[in-house]
Amino acid sequence: MVNISTINWVFVCGLSFCLGGIAVLSLMPLGSDCICPLSNPLAKLVGSGPVQKSAPVTPAPKGQEHDHSTAAHKMAVLVPFRDRFEELLQFVPHITGFLKRQGVAHHIFVLNQVDRFRFNRASLINVGFQFCHEVYDYIAMHDVDLLPRNDDLLYEYPSNLGPLHIAGPKLHPKYHYDNFVGGILLVRREHFQKMNGMSNQYWGWGLEDDEFFVRIRDAGLQVTRPQNIKTGVNDTFGHIHNRHHRKRDTQKCFNQKEMTRKRDHKTGLDNVKYKILKVQGLTIDGIDITVLNIMLDCDVNKTPWCDCSGTAAAASVVQT
Repeated sequence: MVNISTINWVFVCGLSFCLGGIAVLSLMPLGSDCICPLSNPLAKLVGSGPVQKSAPVTPAPKGQEHDHSTAAHKMAVLVPFRDRFEELLQFVPHITGFLKRQGVAHHIFVLNQVDRFRFNRASLINVGFQFCHEVYDYIAMHDVDLLPRNDDLLYEYPSNLGPLHIAGPKLHPKYHYDNFVGGILLVRREHFQKMNGMSNQYWGWGLEDDEFFVRIRDAGLQVTRPQNIKTGVNDTFGHIHNRHHRKRDTQKCFNQKEMTRKRDHKTGLDNVKYKILKVQGLTIDGIDITVLNIMLDCDVNKTPWCDCSGTAAAASVVQT
């Protein structure tokens, strides 16, 4: 005869298993449906060159279209991403609440690099822009580990002068040189196109923003920054990156150091090579975001520093 304690134990274990399954399912991404209101999204699923690939996209489920048709301007928050899930869990509810208080029509696109090459923030932003630019008329190039705390930092549509740098050198907790344009930069659609986006040569961490500053200048534009901000470098942003847990990939190999100190006139928005393997919907704290699983392509004859170890190319075949 089975005693009461055994029955209770079985019941508790079964209930825990069911609740655990529900929790896992709630965090799992949806299928390959595009849940953003893109015009002709199929055209955005393929990059230029030999890695082109088509992928089916079905209409957005009713009620999940993120329709901002009444807004004068619509901002795509582009978040370059790889293996930063804990930070994403903090970023999404924080930035959503921050932008809602300002009434900014927006949607978050997580640009998830799934190939085995070194991280390429600039190329991911180029891909994200290609995917969403027909619907969103300005973008926020946004680090996932930088959380704005001062509500006077307005994520407004940039002026005719040029990009609006939210995380200026007098406000950013770490970088304070005059030409710094990293962290959070808002760019109008036509300005990003005029500059041919960002360089695709920057594999690994750093310097792509410095090259982009030169593109801004060469395009006859200028960087603007928020005015009359009363906070400073210590209290304007939360910087949630743990440099001990996730070290920056600062390695320099081959002729990378020499080549990435120059203005790149050869690569940009018009020739970034990639595949989007899947477009996924993900909900975090009740907030719908879109994840693009992006496989970048690298020509090792032109930028061998995308793979300092020499093994990434063979390992970059991802099952779709």
